[in-house]
Amino acid sequence: MAGAPIAKTVLTSAKPTPPAHPVVRATLILLAVSFLTIFILLPLINVFVQAFAKGFDGYLAVFWPPQPPEGATLTAVQTRKLAEAAVQTSRTWSAIGLTLGVAAIVVPLNIVFGLAAAWATTKFNFRGRALLLSLIDLPFSVSPVVAGLVFVLLLGRNGIFGDWATHLTWPDPFSLRWVGFEHGFPLAFARDFTGVIFTPLAIVLASIFVTFPFVARALTPLMESQGTEEELAALSLGASGWRTFWKITVPNVKWALLYGVILCTARAFGEFGAVSVVSGHVDVNDTMPLRIEKLWNEYNNQAAFAVASVLALLAVFTLIAKTAIEWKTARDLQQQHQGQAQ
Repeated sequence: MAGAPIAKTVLTSAKPTPPAHPVVRATLILLAVSFLTIFILLPLINVFVQAFAKGFDGYLAVFWPPQPPEGATLTAVQTRKLAEAAVQTSRTWSAIGLTLGVAAIVVPLNIVFGLAAAWATTKFNFRGRALLLSLIDLPFSVSPVVAGLVFVLLLGRNGIFGDWATHLTWPDPFSLRWVGFEHGFPLAFARDFTGVIFTPLAIVLASIFVTFPFVARALTPLMESQGTEEELAALSLGASGWRTFWKITVPNVKWALLYGVILCTARAFGEFGAVSVVSGHVDVNDTMPLRIEKLWNEYNNQAAFAVASVLALLAVFTLIAKTAIEWKTARDLQQQHQGQAQ
């Protein structure tokens, strides 16, 4: 029946795994370690080696340009180099700020969508449920470049919604400034954008598309295994839908939700294909991956690796957080099974 809750009982059986031959086990471990070393560990080490190729001062100069001694007389060449370094540093920080700003918008929206989609597909049976699950997985099967082109075809000057999108004026949220109470409200936007494509708004839309499956897919298996018994019991005792959601559902999926948020954040930081298409390669629209590409194309390899090292550190942090959550989830499940056995 459409809209009916799905009641599920999950049966698990623990079967002992057959012992592996020592030679086979050692070979498989060696292959796994070799693969991880060649394709992950060595490239990661190389990023930091290249980033510090000009020393620690050279690394810092990518983010903070060197300042001449006070009172020093500079030649025209030195003045030009310092000005160029200041411009490059400003663009790098602009890319870092835009990347963080996009993630700050994309991740909360995907939390809301992921919770709603996982709740709908696991707690209720309705027509179109299979189609909704397929749509959730769509970004996994579509190239990010194709996704960016779709946004251009829809919202570009000659797109389906081009006439509306090209005349849309919206304030730049990153330009919010304090202006005091002389004009009434103390906050105001210093800059407006007209249009969608080739603006930060297009980058946000493209990032939402490529990242929205992560939270939903992290929650769906856990919600399916938990079933609906606890929610139905809470509703039968008089709890409202919102109270049941916040007191029963969210605490049960908090670790899976955090796991999906971490993956979504990492993908938002590192997205390149779709963002490259909709950004227009304008300097003010550069995110960190686009900034790395431009530095590399300018043969500024050390600066490119320095910015890449920031992304690498984010990836390492994501891996550590992901491992910690998996360990915490496994321990909670083990304690739950032990409690049920007793």
